[in-house]
Amino acid sequence: MTTPTIPTSPTGTPSTTGATAGSTNLGNIAGNFNAFLTLLTTQLQHQDPLSPLDTNQFTQQLVQFASVEQQINMNTSLGTLISLQQTQQATAALNFIGATVVVGGNTAQLANGQATWNYAVGSPATATINVSNASGQVVYSTTQAVQPGTQTFVWNGKGSAGSMMPAGAYTVSISATGANGQSVPVTTQVQGVVSGVNVSANPITLTVNGQSYPLSQITQVIGTGGSSTTGGTSSNPVSQAVSNAASTGQNFLNGLVNAVTGH
Repeated sequence: MTTPTIPTSPTGTPSTTGATAGSTNLGNIAGNFNAFLTLLTTQLQHQDPLSPLDTNQFTQQLVQFASVEQQINMNTSLGTLISLQQTQQATAALNFIGATVVVGGNTAQLANGQATWNYAVGSPATATINVSNASGQVVYSTTQAVQPGTQTFVWNGKGSAGSMMPAGAYTVSISATGANGQSVPVTTQVQGVVSGVNVSANPITLTVNGQSYPLSQITQVIGTGGSSTTGGTSSNPVSQAVSNAASTGQNFLNGLVNAVTGH
């Protein structure tokens, strides 16, 4: 009697997101599992009583059955772990709301007649600094000598013609040239208050000075944000809800590990 085989899943167009691809693959595996179960039970029901299914064949089919079932369970567990990780990242990101941070970027807010950028060079150089508005138009330019290390450029908000620019987001562009005429690399940073968090982005991003930055671009936290506490309990219901979800997920993970290891 012929051993039933697991049908091959049809090849489809690759998904644009990992979550969609994972869901599609899990659906294909579940479909294969159901098809295999149907074939196996049908074969048992219609086997010849005088020539029953060979024991070796039956054992091999059970092994295939268990392998498919295990693969489905592994995909489900992996999805749970990914969800747990995303929940923990969201919880950490929400704690940055209201915090003053330094991020790798070049857009700062002009407020109260002042905008500030930090920049660093590795060797003595002459830096050309251009400040542009939201439309990309250069409104101020200056040149100054810089020394190795981090320094601060504070703009008073006045354009090259001496008129005061309106408050808003401005972008700095800094190029540096060494004594030998060679270009010197420049890194820029901005300081601002985290005003929002996009937990649906991958990776999660923070909104600073009207710009979105991934968590990896935060280089320093100057002032903590988060929520005010009363009796040690966060008064932010969103942060508390996400924190509770993370705790539930962690408890699930611990139980899963204990079940696998037998501890």
